[in-house]
Amino acid sequence: MQRRKFLLSGTAAAAWPLAARAQRTAMPVVGYLRSGSRAASSQLEHAFRQGLSSMGFIEGRNVAIDYRYAENQNDRLAALAADLVRQPVAVIYAGDNSTAVTVKAAITTIPVVFRIGGDPIQLGLVTSLSRPDGNMTGVSFLTTATGAIRVQMMREAIPNAAVMGLLVNPSNPNTELDTRETQNAAHKLGLELNVVGASNAQEIDTAFATLVRQRTHALVIDADPLFSNRRQQLATLAAHHTIPAIYVAREFPDAGGLMSYGASNVDADRLSGTYVGRILKGDKPADLPVQQAVKVELIINLITAKVLGITLPPTLLARADEVIE
Repeated sequence: MQRRKFLLSGTAAAAWPLAARAQRTAMPVVGYLRSGSRAASSQLEHAFRQGLSSMGFIEGRNVAIDYRYAENQNDRLAALAADLVRQPVAVIYAGDNSTAVTVKAAITTIPVVFRIGGDPIQLGLVTSLSRPDGNMTGVSFLTTATGAIRVQMMREAIPNAAVMGLLVNPSNPNTELDTRETQNAAHKLGLELNVVGASNAQEIDTAFATLVRQRTHALVIDADPLFSNRRQQLATLAAHHTIPAIYVAREFPDAGGLMSYGASNVDADRLSGTYVGRILKGDKPADLPVQQAVKVELIINLITAKVLGITLPPTLLARADEVIE
């Protein structure tokens, strides 16, 4: 019985791709690629589909979406991108820095919409924001530009801080620039900045142990899909070691982090969905200017502040778009 059950399951699994391809023949397919984890990205997927819907494309009705995630293993991205090309797909959505850079190097003919936290010109994705050259365009929210503000906000929140930490993922193409900008901001405030790196969950634990040994008073978490996927782990470690931290997006305070300042990830994914829809309607990437995600928000978790024993200044609280109590 067990063997029979296995054989039936195997037959169904083999038949499914054929059935799926038959269903898709009447509709375009969007290749959806991210370096992070799907388990932590449901809200972003929903926003992307909202953007597509605003252009008249409903998943399962007149468009199919082929979801691929590297599960925080960036060395898998090239193979995943190549597999999407073989399907084939009408448009590829590259949902973060590492994915966009990988797709840029591997795909030159299929239209690509990226969604990144960095400068697309510096990352080599386009030659112009107003008129991208080639097969790529998308949405950018400049995390580097807001990095200095995050340092200032942490200093305002912890005025006696003398040693600040910066947690980065060394495999992110934007890490070098983010680190340089954060170092400049810290030095202007007379702060010592210690940079620690992590490329997986275990290394995040090790990074926090290093921060504790360095007597870190406050922490800035850089933008990276790994950190977004591990936001609960980061918030728990920060609370356990009593290290106040600032993050790049509201998902972190929602998970128990102290505060965040940066562009709305949800807004960026919604904008990306609209661009994918426009390309499906016939627009060319080269004719679509790179959009800037302009919605920037400060979210503060007062519950976490109390756990950390921090009294945040009224001036900082007054600037918050939302205070979680």
